[in-house]
This record gives sequence, C-alpha cells and structure tokens, in this order.
Amino acid sequence: MQLNFSGLRALVTGAGKGIGRDTVKALHASGATVVAVSRTNADLVSLSKECPGIEPVCVDLGDWEATEKALGGVGPVDLLVNNAAVALLRPFLETTKEDFDRSFNVNLRSVLQVSQIVARGMINRGVPGSIVNVSSMVAHVTFPKLAVYSSTKGAMTMLTKSMAMELGPYKIRVNSVNPTVVLTAMGQKVTADSEESQKLKERHPLRKFAEVEDVVNSILFLLSDHSASTSGSGILVDAGYLAS
Repeated sequence: MQLNFSGLRALVTGAGKGIGRDTVKALHASGATVVAVSRTNADLVSLSKECPGIEPVCVDLGDWEATEKALGGVGPVDLLVNNAAVALLRPFLETTKEDFDRSFNVNLRSVLQVSQIVARGMINRGVPGSIVNVSSMVAHVTFPKLAVYSSTKGAMTMLTKSMAMELGPYKIRVNSVNPTVVLTAMGQKVTADSEESQKLKERHPLRKFAEVEDVVNSILFLLSDHSASTSGSGILVDAGYLAS
C-alpha cells in the first residue's frame, strides 16, 4: 500500500522516541511536512538531522499554559498523531496524587488540548482532517502496576469516540491504535522481568509482542484516505491478545 502525504502538514506528539519518532520518519518519507513535538530537546536535534525540514517544538505537554504558548500558533495542520504518554509503574495501593495528575495531564488532557487547537484550525480552513490517538490494549485489559496508565487509556477510548462524533460533521475523522507491548524504552520498563515477560509473550496467540513498525503502519493507514469511512474506531495491534 503506497501512501503519499505530499502537500499535507502533520503534527506528532511524543516525537522524540519510539513510536512517535518512527511515525515522524515515516510521514517525512511519505512527503508530509511534520511538526515534531517532544519535551526532550536533544531528541529533536537528532531527529532533525535524520529528517531535514521537520519543524521541532520542545514543550512539556503536561503543562497546559506552556502547550498553549508553544502550539497555539502552530498554523495549518491536516494530520495529528497524539502519541505522547508517560507510564508510571506503581501498585494501586502505592499510587500517589502526583502519579495520577501527571499521567492524566500528559496522556489524556494533552490529547484534548492539542486536538482542540488542531481541529479548530481545520474547521476554520474548511478542510477535512484525520486524528489518531495512540492508546493501548490496556484500555481493555488489566496489568499489574498500571492502574492509572490503563485508566488514562480507557478514558481515551471514550474521548476518541466523542471527538469522532462531534468533529465528524466537519469531515474530521478520529481513531485510535491500541498496541500490546512494544519494546520501546517504555515497553521495556513494563517487561523488565524476563521470566514474566516470556510468560506474557506466550499468552499472545502470535507468541510475540508488536514491532514499532506494526504500530506505525496502522497509524499511517488511519491517517490516510485508505480509511476514509473509518472514524471512532480503534485498531488492535495486539498479536491476538484480546482474542485469547
């Protein structure tokens, strides 16, 4: 499937590492102009060398005022990938107010804020658009020490559907991708225990975790016109986990 995003401008959050970084690289290679948002400037510097011409924006999306200042005047955006997230591993009984606030501010509130900024621009320009929220299969299943993270992703499911319903009349589609463990830096934290990691892998019918490329390909599909009638949906990239 050949995807061509020439002439379109995309914004990707959490662009410095993992899924976000590879999404930026894939969009750049497919002709899009990309605004890459990360809180780590060093990651943006190295990404700019790999993808000349991207527009780096360094901001902590957990800070509402800083985000408004950094992205309020971002200009026309046709495609949005809300990928930024934190996974603070903590048993339920040890979870703190700070854990809760940080997780919801970055993982969910920033999706609302950035999507509002981008969608208003699309509506004002009278153009269609596509928004993809990077969620997780733990929106649907439980994992130890991920009570708050899972809650942010469960809430994202309803936010995605609500956005799709309200933005649909403006020809703006909103969907999510819900991967299983992906062995990015974040994923490696979740699977640090090699024995438990192996047991978890064997619970997947395909006996594997997801590759970053698998998730990126699903994001690109949802951004593209190949999914023109898909909105309010979530693609499971879970190696069959939820079927088992």
